[in-house]
Amino acid sequence: MVLVSSPRVLLTGFPGFLGSALLERLLDRGDGPIACLVQPRYRELAERRAAEIADGDGEIHLYEGDITEPGLGLGDTELGSVTELYHLAAVYDLAVDADLAEAVNVRGTEHVLDVAEDLDVDRFQYVSTCYVSGRYDGIFTEAHLDEGQQFNNHYERTKFEAEQLVQQRMAEGLPTTIYRPAIVVGDSETGETAKYDGPYYILRLVLAQPAVCSVLTTLPGSADSELNVVPRDFVVDAIAALSRREETVDEVYQLCDPTPLSVPAFVDAVADAIGHRVLSPPVPKPLTKRMMRTLAGRGWPAEPATVDYFDHPTRYACPNTRRALTDTDIECPPVESYMDTLVDFLRENPDVRAEAMR
Repeated sequence: MVLVSSPRVLLTGFPGFLGSALLERLLDRGDGPIACLVQPRYRELAERRAAEIADGDGEIHLYEGDITEPGLGLGDTELGSVTELYHLAAVYDLAVDADLAEAVNVRGTEHVLDVAEDLDVDRFQYVSTCYVSGRYDGIFTEAHLDEGQQFNNHYERTKFEAEQLVQQRMAEGLPTTIYRPAIVVGDSETGETAKYDGPYYILRLVLAQPAVCSVLTTLPGSADSELNVVPRDFVVDAIAALSRREETVDEVYQLCDPTPLSVPAFVDAVADAIGHRVLSPPVPKPLTKRMMRTLAGRGWPAEPATVDYFDHPTRYACPNTRRALTDTDIECPPVESYMDTLVDFLRENPDVRAEAMR
């Protein structure tokens, strides 16, 4: 790939699901050339995606490295021209073990922050998650972070700790914008996704059963719990719009559905889209997790870690985001409006991987 000029933007998380879409959007608006930090094991995939996005015109520079290493493992690579850094790389896996989550999500973010300060960037753009909330009991907004909450898993805990680090550097003067997506699923127009996790376990479990009667257990209290799902295109559109504004520096934006479905209503939407009759008998949480482990051990599309989100006590609000996007046509579509699209993509692409990329 010919390097025609020095990169102005450094992006982590390519060739991941969100990173690939955001890279394309940034190039479309003229932010190139863009340097992408790529793990060696994803080099071939990154080259293919870069060629698809930029058509070999030199707008994408691929540098092998790893956020788990000080200096991102870049050695003497010269990035002095970089003035903006987008940090998306993380382990997006509800069942991730503690050591890996700590190394990537916490220490990795610390290393990226150090590089941002060494480069003296004009802007640090950080993708967090709404689920820094843990199991906060109530409405969680952009103004909340450390509320003494408990966490469902190591993913949530380490993303919380990582955002604490980011907010600390922001308070110390690093110009920063923080984005907290809810549960990200495929594109609302095409259904495209890079992995089947989170809510996709619900879709895949229903699809794997007979249409005349599929069974998906429910938990006590699930009727009062929301499943906050957002499509990739909304998340990328919002980040692209907010990241180019000066007034969004030192702000936090939750990219969530302001009117999400309850867990039972989400299951009903899945059943309607798939065309199955779904029965949801109430089963205690410990037994449901045990059943999920058994199903997973027998090769079914089941993940016990998802069960914690069937009685999740937190509701998400996004006043900052709604206010900032009020003069745009960017808004989160209701999940019912694109559930058919997600199901169609799943049916047509059953072999998309389930494991996380970091």
